[in-house]
Amino acid sequence: MIRAVLDTNILVSAILVPSGIPARILVAALASMFSCFTSETIVSEVLVTLGRDRVRRKYRLDLARISQVREFLESRPVLVPITADVRGAASHPEDDLILATAVSARADYLVTGDRQLLARGQLQGVQIVSPRDFLAILDTSANNG
Repeated sequence: MIRAVLDTNILVSAILVPSGIPARILVAALASMFSCFTSETIVSEVLVTLGRDRVRRKYRLDLARISQVREFLESRPVLVPITADVRGAASHPEDDLILATAVSARADYLVTGDRQLLARGQLQGVQIVSPRDFLAILDTSANNG
């Protein structure tokens, strides 16, 4: 089964834009079409982003909705401890933690919308792909499975 880590930007987009490609990927994760992994770092980033006043006002998120998202992130994907030491691989230190999550989870893919991470292409066997490319990978896998 495909193993993937969804970057913070993918999870936030999936929640805020239910008709988009990231939302389709989240639905696939919920349907166990691939093994989804996360870390405390990603959970924290998602919650901070969703908790911002301007985000809650613009998208009409409420505290109960944010709590539901937190429960999903902490229970549905496998919460992995960051055991890999990744430093200086990304242009921002917080992105090193996203990469470290993917390496620690022994993920096949890191799904992100971050152009700098996408330009990297891969790290320690983890392919870094866009949401559109990952959806195509899932479709191919489902058709071949």
